[in-house]
Amino acid sequence: MLEQTLRSEIAEKIFHCHQTHQQLPLLTESYPAFELADAYAIQQQVIERFAAAGDPVKGYKIGLTSKVMQEMAGTDEPDYSAMPASFFFDESSQISRAQFNRPMVEIELAFVIGRPLDGANATLAEVIQAIDYVLPAIELVDFRVALGPGMQVIDSIADMAAVGGVVLGGRPRQLHELDLRSVAGELLINGELRESGSAAAVLGNPLTAVRWLAAKMAAMGSQFAPGDTILSGSFVRAVPVEAGDSVVARFDSGFGDVAIELV
Repeated sequence: MLEQTLRSEIAEKIFHCHQTHQQLPLLTESYPAFELADAYAIQQQVIERFAAAGDPVKGYKIGLTSKVMQEMAGTDEPDYSAMPASFFFDESSQISRAQFNRPMVEIELAFVIGRPLDGANATLAEVIQAIDYVLPAIELVDFRVALGPGMQVIDSIADMAAVGGVVLGGRPRQLHELDLRSVAGELLINGELRESGSAAAVLGNPLTAVRWLAAKMAAMGSQFAPGDTILSGSFVRAVPVEAGDSVVARFDSGFGDVAIELV
């Protein structure tokens, strides 16, 4: 485990990477004593630096929500990160490629919290009661800690779980209108179908992921607040994108399309 002063130094480096769009080498290689507790502590300090700069938390992302991805990452549970307000982009907008290091896109469902939720021992029913509505979303994945051989899940956790941004669709649905497990989506790049899948790939049901996060945050002394947006995890593989690419996430179940363009 790392000393507090070293955690702060790493957090400052990661925050600096957000400003300069540079990358760091793998933390697990640079700091052999680096552990899971260090990763989440560093992540929290990065988020605090955003907040101190006038960029408050507006939501959370959940990653590694499929067993296959967990096995590849060498873990047995998902990971997560808070997301500052500046990470939220409008749908149908043009987004500059230059603000990312190695952008990739995924599609998923986002849950908007309508009432406070203490996740300690929360039942699935209590999680459902706390959710106001569901939105379709594109997640922009990015890396301040550079991808490389030997990368571990704790490298990503410290790097805000590799979140680069989120684009929310504008057609909300109520939970009682949906069978979340059967919601299907497609990811199209420049009109070409690149990935497709269903929300059942997210721990069997995206609500299970939201419940996991509520419990995880409670164990760390925090909880969801009204207005928080929870990205529940991708149900397709991440696809790299570059400047000039047009991205469309196409959902059924009445959600419609979410689109962006990288410029």
